[in-house]
Amino acid sequence: MTGLADQAWFRDPALGRILALLSADGGEGRVVGGAVRNSLMGLPVNDVDIATTLRPEAVMERAAGAGIKAVPTGLEHGTVTLVIDGKPFEVTTLRTDVETDGRHAKVAFSTDWRADAERRDLTINALYADAEGEVVDLVGGLADIETRNIRFIGDAARRIAEDHLRILRFFRFFAYYGSGRPDAEGLKACSAARSKLTTLSAERVWSELRKLLGAGDPGRALLWMRQVAVLTEILPESERWGIDAIPSLITTEKALGWTPDPLLRLAAIVPPDAARMEALAARLKLSNAEAANLKAWAMAAPVNDDMSSAAFERLLYRNGADGITTRLKLALAVARGKAESDFDEMARSARLIKLLDKAMQWKKPQFPLNGGDVISAGIASGPRVGELLAGLENQWVEENFVSDRAALLARLQERVQ
Repeated sequence: MTGLADQAWFRDPALGRILALLSADGGEGRVVGGAVRNSLMGLPVNDVDIATTLRPEAVMERAAGAGIKAVPTGLEHGTVTLVIDGKPFEVTTLRTDVETDGRHAKVAFSTDWRADAERRDLTINALYADAEGEVVDLVGGLADIETRNIRFIGDAARRIAEDHLRILRFFRFFAYYGSGRPDAEGLKACSAARSKLTTLSAERVWSELRKLLGAGDPGRALLWMRQVAVLTEILPESERWGIDAIPSLITTEKALGWTPDPLLRLAAIVPPDAARMEALAARLKLSNAEAANLKAWAMAAPVNDDMSSAAFERLLYRNGADGITTRLKLALAVARGKAESDFDEMARSARLIKLLDKAMQWKKPQFPLNGGDVISAGIASGPRVGELLAGLENQWVEENFVSDRAALLARLQERVQ
């Protein structure tokens, strides 16, 4: 058997204390899911989840007896969070599905490890490590980890019918952990059930898509999602625009040290159309900040890479830096993708990098006047106040922000006389 006892995260005294607590007096606790998967793949381990044969009430009772804080975070699903020295561990009772409808599941508590494993989604997510660190594989997950094969447990169509979100999880886990071609049965089942994605809440769909787009390189997953029409189902805006920009964007991100940005990747595969982006944001229920980000990009003016520094500052003032920055990053990715065989694109890349650096460091100048200044100059409250301010501000921008408050007040006096 494969063991994890030598892993630093597994030797954590807090984890050892919890596993010992759960595994005493006829009970058993095992680490399950992501911690086991990532450890076997040589990847960082963050959260440590635990499965147990004990019912949640027994978990809380044992925790109380041991002086461990227990938070009933999901009792109806069998989950209790145990906290030691501020570090949380989710402990969930083994379960079997009583009823599923593609969105929700009614579960019954169990003591059957195999039944618990077989109700999970993917083989690589259904591995356990017992209190001694020995890995327990009941579904063939170890072989799939070895080959980086992302595969549903048992019948793929049945797993998807239980929870339609598993279609997107299949591609998300492929983006993070898969290699080669996705599992054929999984692809076929995802394609056949793709229309079921419309039955899910927008929040769940966007949460999965955001995670997928945040992978180190989501390009292959997006390609296969497009091949089997899953991408079109959840993101019809991408159908005619395509995903061709993704490879050069990922290469550029890695070369320039950019942090993976799901919204930037989204912008790379949808058209810069403000009305369509507003509809997309509403349909997927993006946060206000995410919707504003997409809108700023879609409405931003095109950037001429050989424009003067002064002209670029005026563009930033009138459009804001966020949308311009997104446009520059996408343009730079395209230019760098062509630069190896095109000297002009190489030069263009250099110019775009300078503009991007300027945009990312840019601070918007504060226009020195306000409505009170116009009223003090003798103009009654009303539309005329805004008109005068807008005219003065536009002239101030065109002169590259050089006029100070005194000069602008003098100019205001000339206009109201």
